Amino acid sequence: QVQLVESGGGLVQAGGSLRLSCAASKSIFSFKSMGWYRQAPGKQRELVAVITIGSNTDYVDSVKGRFTISRDNAKNTIYLQMNSLKPEDTAVYYCHVRSFTADYWGQGTQVTVSS
Repeated sequence: QVQLVESGGGLVQAGGSLRLSCAASKSIFSFKSMGWYRQAPGKQRELVAVITIGSNTDYVDSVKGRFTISRDNAKNTIYLQMNSLKPEDTAVYYCHVRSFTADYWGQGTQVTVSS
């Protein structure tokens, strides 16, 4: 079992920045992938960014060039640096981990971008 604790969400004006953190309860070194999803009101949850065991990254088109996902294996933590935020980035952001046997989710952190 893996517990994931997110932090770093909040209210920011358009054009601003936030950094989300996701701390895992065990070593992330061997996870297949870790990532961030988001869900806006009335919309389906979507994958925002993912980082693999080999540190390859991928992003949804709408955040490319603005968001950066990274990992710190020593701290068992992944991050999502979000720059040039837009009102359409408003959502609950969820941390996700995929091991070789199961998927795990964090509780979510609210990000609100005002115009």
